[in-house]
Amino acid sequence: MSSDETASERPLLDVHDLEIRFPVTVGEGWLTRHRQEVRAVDGVSFSVRRGETLGLVGESGCGKSTTGRGVLQLLRPARGEVMFDGLPLHDLWVRRGRSWAWGPELRALRRRMQMIFQDPFASLNPRMTVEAILAEPLRNFGLADGSDRRARIQSLLETVGLDPRMIRRYPHEFSGGQRQRIGIARALALGPDLIVADEPISALDVSIQAQILNLLQQLRRDLGLTMLFIAHDLAAVRLVSDRIAVMYLGRIVELADAVTIVAAARHPYTQALISAVPAPDPVAEQTRQRIVLEGEVPSPLNPPAGCPFHTRCPLREERCRHEVPVLREVARGHTVACHVA
Repeated sequence: MSSDETASERPLLDVHDLEIRFPVTVGEGWLTRHRQEVRAVDGVSFSVRRGETLGLVGESGCGKSTTGRGVLQLLRPARGEVMFDGLPLHDLWVRRGRSWAWGPELRALRRRMQMIFQDPFASLNPRMTVEAILAEPLRNFGLADGSDRRARIQSLLETVGLDPRMIRRYPHEFSGGQRQRIGIARALALGPDLIVADEPISALDVSIQAQILNLLQQLRRDLGLTMLFIAHDLAAVRLVSDRIAVMYLGRIVELADAVTIVAAARHPYTQALISAVPAPDPVAEQTRQRIVLEGEVPSPLNPPAGCPFHTRCPLREERCRHEVPVLREVARGHTVACHVA
């Protein structure tokens, strides 16, 4: 097998046993304060093929966005491997004094990996025009200059459905949906291979959400993008994703293609998420059965022993309290971390 064939067959992104921790200080007063670590991402593994969109879904605080930032090395993993096109990103950090920083190889790879941020109001510099915002990545990597740079910026605006004549406007002169389109244009400016979309529609009105989803689908078809799409809205994730990974308390509990997740979910948590998606048919909406989970999501500072979901699971057994379930294949391409699935 040639090296080109090997490169085309391997996943563009391969994440294995990713773990990300945050130090926290608990207690009140200097006598009782002590430091602990929160495992925001606890042993996450998945892969994304070239041209594929993997959806990452779960409740707020489950570790979705932290996983995305760990994939792009915006956060340094405490443990695990992140392979991008065969390159070990986790090994490309360098030690500088008491802290870690990106090495030159990792900085060069920024061009091939970009992110669409959640909040279009906070992710754009209010002191910079649209032209300056989109010119910055081009200038950093020396891709275009002068009239070529401006032409490229105008082309980017047209690609995301904005008028190129808006090039000299500031972010406050745009609506929320238009600002998110600018954020998408910035992510596309360097022609990346991988885009991590971190809840790109959660801060937008419902009508605007549909427009942004349609834009992302069109860009994926036209540009052949590989995407990690992060959201808590299962209906939106189902619309744009080839496969869906469901996260709970820092771990993936189910992973399968989008059709299988919706039609034949095996994990009780996934089933509860699907039951909460409103049905477009009023008759079906009235007759559908909701699965209402009892209790609250456990604190990541003090996660429960055994299965992290057992405190809310309606199907829990005695071993769920003591034995941590591992992801196992229950059907071709369908993995579940549940003792009773």
